[in-house]
Amino acid sequence: MSGGLDLALLVGAGVLLVAVGAVRLSTRVGLPSLLVYLLIGIVIGEAGLGIHFDDAELTRTLGFCALIVIIAEGGLTARWTTLRPVLGLSVALATLGVAVSVAVVGAVAHWVLGLDWRLALLYGAVLSSTDAAAVFATLRRLRLPPRLVATLEAESGMNDAPVVLLVVLLSAVQPAGHPWWYELLIVLYELSAGAAVGLAVGVAGRWLLRHAALPSAGLYPIAAVGLTVLAYAVGAVAHASGFLAVYVAGVVLGNARLPHRQAILGFADGLAWLAQIGLFVLLGLLSSPGELAGAVGPALLVGFALVLLARPLSVWFSALAVRARRLGWREQAFLSWAGLRGAVPIVLATIPLSSATPGAHGLFNAVFVLVIIFTLVQAGTLAPVARRLRITAPAEAAEVHVEAAPLERMHADLLQIDVAPGSRLAGVHIDELRLPVGASVTLVVREGAGFVPGPDTRLCTGDSLLIVATTDVRDVAERRLRAVSRRGRLARWFGEDGTDRRRSG
Repeated sequence: MSGGLDLALLVGAGVLLVAVGAVRLSTRVGLPSLLVYLLIGIVIGEAGLGIHFDDAELTRTLGFCALIVIIAEGGLTARWTTLRPVLGLSVALATLGVAVSVAVVGAVAHWVLGLDWRLALLYGAVLSSTDAAAVFATLRRLRLPPRLVATLEAESGMNDAPVVLLVVLLSAVQPAGHPWWYELLIVLYELSAGAAVGLAVGVAGRWLLRHAALPSAGLYPIAAVGLTVLAYAVGAVAHASGFLAVYVAGVVLGNARLPHRQAILGFADGLAWLAQIGLFVLLGLLSSPGELAGAVGPALLVGFALVLLARPLSVWFSALAVRARRLGWREQAFLSWAGLRGAVPIVLATIPLSSATPGAHGLFNAVFVLVIIFTLVQAGTLAPVARRLRITAPAEAAEVHVEAAPLERMHADLLQIDVAPGSRLAGVHIDELRLPVGASVTLVVREGAGFVPGPDTRLCTGDSLLIVATTDVRDVAERRLRAVSRRGRLARWFGEDGTDRRRSG
């Protein structure tokens, strides 16, 4: 027993370290690392090292667990001030856009491939969801207008919920026999109830984390991620959409004034990477490379229908539905091309596979091949497509990040900020910060040495500042620091008020 565990730990640690090292390679070539992780899974699988794994139900369960973590991280890092202007379009893409995509892909699969309508629509449903991990990992490396990035990220975080419901309904071996309007009401209930559950858990969790005064800073990240998992569990028990509950709870918590916020985001980011690695390797392990060659033809046909027909029509109808007048044809074209598919469609394909749905093996193989081919094509061309469409954004100065720890008995907070490269804080004197009464820079750490600054101390790139601010003036102090970081000592003259938003350039 001990020998088997030791061997499993050895293989697992080796795979994890190789996968972490592969991130650098994937970043250099501009491709999502999921392809490398899938390849690792194939290499250690039955066609490589000979590890045999064919448990589709276990893969689906672990895949859902990984998606919870990935979607939670996306919600925690989403800024409400950036998300709010694109919320209508994102919701339309995640609902109406999904319906259009399912219909178009299903029609092509039925009339061209000769599949029965149920299986054809299942193809459309599985492939209608954009992948949060692929979108987050790829777009955050590109210089794009924040509005486009926020739209794609919000869509990928929200469209999993309706798609999972559709796939489950279509995968049932014995259809329930309810009329279409009954199924539609069920979907609407699950989505609205999931959003309500996520909002309730997020608001309650925000209050708890701000007032709990936990004894260790390391407990705050664990509690924050645990709250997002709680949102999923409560939603599932209430027969609501757990994935939507996770995303909404993550957005609420991520935009709250929480203690040790940067530590929370860093912890969630690390967990999301671990979930991605485990999920993609597991999916690669589940695949049978010998069966994939026969799926290339259907995968290419369905893929072209998805990319050239379904996705552009989804974007056009969604923009038309919400009257997104500011969304020009260039932005619509980029949104159409940037609808990346990744591990989510493969995970969704395990649902009919574990349910023994007729045609499920062919569906899984076709989706697996499609994800590999079109991820290579789409992700690698996003940057040149953005330049060709002339929608790239100019480089911006790095945003100031504020870390906070509560000082309960003093009714104050200890803020820590770093003067990052490109920040306009560099060159500003302490007295030019003009912090409100009740906030003061107590320590500056420069090149590893700390000192108490004076009014004429000049900040330099790489400095770390410790600021004590009373609870009443903390928000004002944060806004002033952000304003100076963005526009320098004359921020007020430029109309910069330091609100927590991303500029569109």
